[in-house]
Amino acid sequence: MQKVKFETDYQEGASPEILALLESSNLEQASGYGEDPHTSRAKELIRRETGRPESAVYFMAGGTQTNTAVIKQLLSPCEGVISVSTGHISVHESGAIESTGHKVITLPGHDGLLDADDLREYMAAFTADPTNEHMVQPGMVYVSYSSELGTLYTKQTLSDIKKVCGDYGLRLFVDGARIGAAVTSEASDMDMRDIAGLCDAFYIGGTKNGALLGEAVVFPKPETVNLRHFTTLIKQQGGLLAKGRLIGIQFEALFTDGLYYRNARHANSQAMKIKRAFTEKGIPFLVDSPTNQQFPILTQSQHEILSAKFSYETWQPMDNGRLAVRFCTSWATTDEAIDALTDTIGKLQA
Repeated sequence: MQKVKFETDYQEGASPEILALLESSNLEQASGYGEDPHTSRAKELIRRETGRPESAVYFMAGGTQTNTAVIKQLLSPCEGVISVSTGHISVHESGAIESTGHKVITLPGHDGLLDADDLREYMAAFTADPTNEHMVQPGMVYVSYSSELGTLYTKQTLSDIKKVCGDYGLRLFVDGARIGAAVTSEASDMDMRDIAGLCDAFYIGGTKNGALLGEAVVFPKPETVNLRHFTTLIKQQGGLLAKGRLIGIQFEALFTDGLYYRNARHANSQAMKIKRAFTEKGIPFLVDSPTNQQFPILTQSQHEILSAKFSYETWQPMDNGRLAVRFCTSWATTDEAIDALTDTIGKLQA
């Protein structure tokens, strides 16, 4: 019997609307490297959505590639980037940032989130150290929205981080691989315009929200950052597609009629059904996530029963032999899949 998959939010292909636009435009002749009408329209749609008509928008294939290019572009050779210890650039990007010569400086997270007071304390100690000229210089702060644990910054907490960044001359970069799930969560008090107003760079994830591939990098205030030769850097890292329209077309479809937000709302809605089912059985969670990633803590017997029918990620061992796992929903998670899972959860022994 094939297991029902809840491993991640990019297991399916792409939204039908994207495939339809790719098919209808397939025989069009278009200039390469993103110099085509579809990519231009996608950029304008994103500028409109973020409320930043002056913003610089670039398209890249994946998140690791995007994080690496942005961080390498905006840091000087002697600078590093601050992240919580669970941040994607610290854990799951195979040392991509370090391979560019930039150190990832980790601070403890709170349910996956960076705390502004922790950041200020670190920067105050760093600047007070008379030997800091012999150290990697902090040049940027990296945060994920939503976080690796599905948790969210509020507008106030992100503003507090931005204030510390301003006080110490740090760039603020928001990894938006799951920004769709973040801004459409009922717990969110931020939208794309808020994020654009608070950071120096962020990206809008397509791969994890219905696109075949692709991320849209946005520099809301390009005049305040160094973007000289950024396109050249993208190409140097293998990120500049000759058929650049393949990503532009997808973002054109995602932002033409609210598809991006519908996809994300669906993923969140399905995840909340899973969350309710575990809660009703009295099964605890690693964190209280309001987005499409849920982290229940299972006993070994519960894990054995669920893993026989469903595939999901094991996250970390817990006390008393229990295991924190991750169930992740997507734009394409069906009601039938949710019903099968919640029915099985309902039969578990607490």
